[in-house]
Amino acid sequence: MADTSSTQSALFTLRQVSRAYGGSRRSVTALDSLDLTINSGERVGIVGESGSGKTTLTRLLVALDTPSSGELLFKGQPLPHKGESLLNFRQQVQIVFQDPFGSLDPRLSVGASITEPLRALRVAGDPRLRVQELLEAVGLPTHSEMLYPHQLSGGQRQRVAIARALAPRPSTLVADEAVSALDVSVRAQVLNLIANLVNELGLTLVFVSHDLAVIRHICSRVVVLYRGKLVEENTTEMLFTHPQHPYTRELLASIPRLPE
Repeated sequence: MADTSSTQSALFTLRQVSRAYGGSRRSVTALDSLDLTINSGERVGIVGESGSGKTTLTRLLVALDTPSSGELLFKGQPLPHKGESLLNFRQQVQIVFQDPFGSLDPRLSVGASITEPLRALRVAGDPRLRVQELLEAVGLPTHSEMLYPHQLSGGQRQRVAIARALAPRPSTLVADEAVSALDVSVRAQVLNLIANLVNELGLTLVFVSHDLAVIRHICSRVVVLYRGKLVEENTTEMLFTHPQHPYTRELLASIPRLPE
């Protein structure tokens, strides 16, 4: 396992976190005794196949679910799940989902979608001005605010979803398979956009994916999940060049390569 620098401040701390679903007779363990620290300013990739626990971990990190056991801290305090503390957390931690069409309300214009978290989280400032700033930041023309999701391409919709996530000026961005639903031709564009925004805004990034090639492009540290357990954790460079766990080696071997 890779050591984390003592000079960095722990953003998320998970200690023996487990999440099980169902009753005592038919219980399914999605996460099993997970220990993990994500430091402020890091770009951490969470990787694993379907059923590895990625989705469950993502939901825990953004306070959409709670652990069955163990301790989950944000900046040293228990993760909030109600009241003003939750609103404050939501302003600091935002998520970009896999399916931009499903995550955007088809009844709302682009401008209304972006301003929605500003109203919900009671963020001060001129919402119209913020929409214009964000559309420019994600590479969309300002007149896009009048359009609706069905009038946009998949890549454009994901840019809107990114703008909406950035609207309340979070310090942490969680991307859940944020490019897997996009055409291959636009994946690199959206990945580069996310990477550039993370660098420009100084964000902490948690990027969840089943695709190690995508993780390599955007993350500096990788956490590998297998059947609910953390089986390997290292810098991206070391994980790709010196994988330790057999499952990690299998994932690396499955990356498509061009014929020589």
